[in-house]
Amino acid sequence: MVADPDACLRLVRMAVRDTLHYDPQPLEQVLAGVPVAASPSDRRAVRAAVAEIAGCEVRLVEEPLAAAVGVGLDVIDPRPCLLLDVGAGIVEAVAIKQGAVTDAVALQLGATTSVGLVAYALENVVDMTAGLLRRLPDISCPAARARGVVVTGGGAHQELLLRRLRATLRLPVSAAPQPQHATVRGLMRLCLQPALAAGLTSSAR
Repeated sequence: MVADPDACLRLVRMAVRDTLHYDPQPLEQVLAGVPVAASPSDRRAVRAAVAEIAGCEVRLVEEPLAAAVGVGLDVIDPRPCLLLDVGAGIVEAVAIKQGAVTDAVALQLGATTSVGLVAYALENVVDMTAGLLRRLPDISCPAARARGVVVTGGGAHQELLLRRLRATLRLPVSAAPQPQHATVRGLMRLCLQPALAAGLTSSAR
């Protein structure tokens, strides 16, 4: 999300410079992650900012989808999977099926601490995730419950959050390995799998 255009341009410029340090070939395409909750104007701002510096096509990937790829979930499976991405500024709980986010809920975070979500935010995240689970179609719910919820983002390190989710949802809840890197790892894998990336980016426009 572009909150400060000048800072965004500086960040993209540093990333592109580092990339060209290892491979001087001109960039052909950039994949950029955006929250599912990003508005069309937010998405245009991200694409414009990155394209201005990178000088190539920019395709957007919804970050929970990228995170799911990053932790090894089969995102094109017709059975739904549930993912909770707990970032520093936004938390998104999503249902993913056949390469798309089929349902999502989001919570903007106003307060975090060095040890994770503050108490009231933690309970809001648990309630939000439970609400998403209740909204699943009856035909999808058994498969989704059996697969459980995978938690990504830095907040996945907060054991209290995981315990509260398990107690409330009554299904398996697991933190992804190195959860804070799941989205970037997924974007990297999508760069190496252009056919899969093309399918996932079509829904993020």
